[in-house]
Amino acid sequence: MNRLVIVVRADPVICGHSGEARNLAEAARERGFDEVRIVTWPIERLEAAGLPLKPLDGVLPYSDGIIVERPEPVGDYKVPDGRYLAGLTGRLIELFTDGVPTVCLSLYLSPHTVAVADAVRAAWSTGLPVNVTTIAEAVGSDVTNVVRACVTEGRFGAAAHILSSYLSQDHCVAVSEYTRDLIVESAAQIDARHGTSFAPQCRERIGISYPAINTAAYLDLDPAEQERVLSTRGLARDGYVLFLSRLAAAKGVDDLIHGFAASRSGAGLELVIAGRGPEASQLRDLAAASPAADRIIFLDDVDDAEKPHLMAGCAAFVLPSKPRPEFVETFGIALAEKMLAGGGPVITADTGGIREAVGDCAAFVPVDDPAAIAAALDHAILETSAAERAEQERRAREFALQFDRGNVFDRMFALLPDGIPGLEPATRP
Repeated sequence: MNRLVIVVRADPVICGHSGEARNLAEAARERGFDEVRIVTWPIERLEAAGLPLKPLDGVLPYSDGIIVERPEPVGDYKVPDGRYLAGLTGRLIELFTDGVPTVCLSLYLSPHTVAVADAVRAAWSTGLPVNVTTIAEAVGSDVTNVVRACVTEGRFGAAAHILSSYLSQDHCVAVSEYTRDLIVESAAQIDARHGTSFAPQCRERIGISYPAINTAAYLDLDPAEQERVLSTRGLARDGYVLFLSRLAAAKGVDDLIHGFAASRSGAGLELVIAGRGPEASQLRDLAAASPAADRIIFLDDVDDAEKPHLMAGCAAFVLPSKPRPEFVETFGIALAEKMLAGGGPVITADTGGIREAVGDCAAFVPVDDPAAIAAALDHAILETSAAERAEQERRAREFALQFDRGNVFDRMFALLPDGIPGLEPATRP
């Protein structure tokens, strides 16, 4: 028997990497893992953290052999946040010492890779047999929101803790070249101030593993089902511009609202803003004050099955992300999903790792530029022929197929010297 453990903020969190964890879990079952366990956080903890969550009844089930664990906190109110981390780390120690050959993949360095590093150390200290291989994936916001903040604020200890935990893993990957470069750059700043050697280690050891997407969910969509989905929402094919992501300041929804209202093409279309997030209330107020208020629709209950149909039916998909201190788009999973689904062109900004997600298959606009969004919408909708649009769809889909979960899984697990079955016992560090 063998096992894959994935440590991540899993469903129902609205995040591309919760979907990536699902896709890697499904690919692992297809590729021969006997058991997959997704170790994540209790629902009440996710809610208390203020994370945007999907409706619980809209989360798709996992295949047989994939088990989602949400360890209960350890201790009482006197151990505030550490209770949940203790529960998660403790469960990992149990999985690492039960005799089953295990690969453990963590997504997000803080706190997940830190927890895995602690669990591996504790597992060895038990004297029980340990057979675990670890892979840590830096997804981007863990760097922009934590590591880079540590550098900016001069918090050497916290930065050293995260980077040393990352480098203690058997294999280190990042979701884009942009993310890897950002880690190396941050590590170099720490080295320059403190005489450490994190940057050369990161430069040597970090590989690239682009996010895994279930491409089958976006290809060959049933036209009748698409018609039903759109009709249920009161939408018509090619009758709306779509934004589908978290409602956060870094996603540029405010610029999209202004750009849509200023566009010529928007006069005959609706703008659908699908998602949840911390900026939802402010964006609704902004939309209500817009000249296009009667043509702007907010959807906060889109489920996984509905998403591909909304993407495929839109006249254009716009994600005008912009870099913020707390977040930079380090890949852009929703963009790649949209390119697989077809439909109208993608309009986005060339920031962070977005170009790695879309190649040259999208129209790029400057950040913080509603006028450029308006011009891009008009060109995409009013000045693009049916033949040009069909060719754009073909090229975009072909580019995005490289992110199929099977392909990504195979490339990631090629890192393991002996493959998946029959993992050799690990050597104590």
